[in-house]
Amino acid sequence: MRATPPRVVWARHGVATTACPKSLISGESTALVEAFCAWKKFGGRRLEEMGAREAQAFLILDRELAKANAEE
Repeated sequence: MRATPPRVVWARHGVATTACPKSLISGESTALVEAFCAWKKFGGRRLEEMGAREAQAFLILDRELAKANAEE
């Protein structure tokens, strides 16, 4: 019997997955996204004052937000 190749279940802006993206999001990821949204709205610490993981997440989220806004 041949295995059926996986099918894309979600795709957006050149990114696709064969699994539900909600199951790929950890609690830590959700917390970082929420912290990023608050940081963008209210300001706060500079990147230099953050831990490496948080600063990297904020830089990635900021870049992706800028790309999404440019596509609108």
